[in-house]
Amino acid sequence: MSDDLTDVRFLTVAEVADMMRVSKMTVYRMVHSGDLPAIRFGRSFRVPETAVAAVLRGGIRDVG
Repeated sequence: MSDDLTDVRFLTVAEVADMMRVSKMTVYRMVHSGDLPAIRFGRSFRVPETAVAAVLRGGIRDVG
């Protein structure tokens, strides 16, 4: 990943949940488990759009 963040688009947890068609709680679980990289801004998380695309391309591992 480049050090230049001008091209990085960050998404909210709600936006990620909508894109992935899962609940916000599922997104929070993925962030906390390390399956989805995120940056914390204050009390909220922001997820790089490229990370969401990578998870969607690779699929979500079965946790059960």
